[in-house]
Amino acid sequence: VLSFRNAPAIPATGDKNWDRYGKALREACTIRDLLARNTEEISGVLRALNGEYVPPAPGGDLLRDGSGVLPTGRNIHALDPFRIPSKVAMARGNAAAKLTLDMHQRDNEDPTAYPETVSVNLWGLEAIKTRGESVALVLALVGARPLMEATGRVVKYELIPLEELGRPRVDVLASLSGIFRDSFANVVELLDDLFQAAATADEPVEKNFIKKHALELQAAGETLEASTARIFSNPPGEFGSMVNERVSDSSWTDEGELGETWASRNAFSFGRDGRGVSRRNTLNKLMMTTSTVVQNIDSVEYGLTDIQEYYANTGAMVRAMDDIQGGTGKVQATVVESFSRAPRPKKINDVLRLEYRAKLLNPKWAESMVAQGSGGAFEVSQRMTAMVGWGATTKFREKWVFDQSAETYALDPEMADKLRKANPEAFKNIVGRLIEASSRGMWDADSDTLAKLQDLYSDMDDQIEMGSMQKKAPKKE
Repeated sequence: VLSFRNAPAIPATGDKNWDRYGKALREACTIRDLLARNTEEISGVLRALNGEYVPPAPGGDLLRDGSGVLPTGRNIHALDPFRIPSKVAMARGNAAAKLTLDMHQRDNEDPTAYPETVSVNLWGLEAIKTRGESVALVLALVGARPLMEATGRVVKYELIPLEELGRPRVDVLASLSGIFRDSFANVVELLDDLFQAAATADEPVEKNFIKKHALELQAAGETLEASTARIFSNPPGEFGSMVNERVSDSSWTDEGELGETWASRNAFSFGRDGRGVSRRNTLNKLMMTTSTVVQNIDSVEYGLTDIQEYYANTGAMVRAMDDIQGGTGKVQATVVESFSRAPRPKKINDVLRLEYRAKLLNPKWAESMVAQGSGGAFEVSQRMTAMVGWGATTKFREKWVFDQSAETYALDPEMADKLRKANPEAFKNIVGRLIEASSRGMWDADSDTLAKLQDLYSDMDDQIEMGSMQKKAPKKE
């Protein structure tokens, strides 16, 4: 500091910014000293190979999580669940909540309109990577903040006074993945405490939608515990909505069956006094009042079209909620990208369009993926199944996506030959999903295209059957 005391960027002693600058400088020096200890990585490896003790430490990102992740060379664990959400996650969660409410007001063309209920998916790996951004989003919507001990451990989620909050408390349906349910039991209990506190707060119901819905449930005969349940997941010990299994097996007739499958699998509430209590009436009430479903995505490596779990949860939630609301199509699904600079929610159809253009229908992506052989063909096949899943759940059925998929992977002779040779079963599924989309009314395919696809599917049936027969045939002596 003395060396650069005349630099214009450094505040003068006594300036209002001097203390803040000094604190930042001390933190920078601490980080510099901790980074200089990177030689401990080698000594840590040697201790581990010798079966000796290696000190534990939380893993993480220096920019997101601060100097607590240093020095390196430790026996790292994912995170401390008692420090969820982190300060950075809370700041991003507050921003995401505000932007979600702003989007709702724009869509309704009313600057005073607030959603009564927002559904938020809480997934374990996302919470680990982001230090709890989705949890922070729940707190921000409710109007709460984490209360920490001097050690940094979160001991309570406390309500922000309405006067300070400046808007109504939004009710939240927290839908937990099995990993989150089992890994963050302390967070589940703190959230349960928060919802009970909000439901019994001395506040008017027009400013507290949690209390409003709890009182309505109690008037319908539900207990206090049932009326304040907001944290739902699969039964204890079980995982997944089973929607993707039904889509993969084509074992469904009506789209409403997929929404009902999700609801029946996720009708179990969790909290301090109960784990896995079936409370379908409460779930139905929350679904009837939900206007937005929010899904956090924590990685640039995969997105909505890459894995089946997104449509099996987020998509199926939209289906179940739209059905229980009379099929009005008013339930929105949004995506918040945790890796983006600003946690701005994006409507799910916009994200799907972008992903299809950037990946599945991008010639460079298609050529590179198919060039990987059997594994690449399988990946294309999985995305075709997911396309049917999105069409069935959120009714994303834009003709150009199906048209170009057929032209790229089935009707192009060179591409079809590569896929057929690399992985016959995957190619059969690609063609079969296109035919299925047409038969289920998702895709208005012209008769000529459909006839070509049916011929291809029949040929693949014969090829696979002949291949199986040849494998079973005994070798001649």
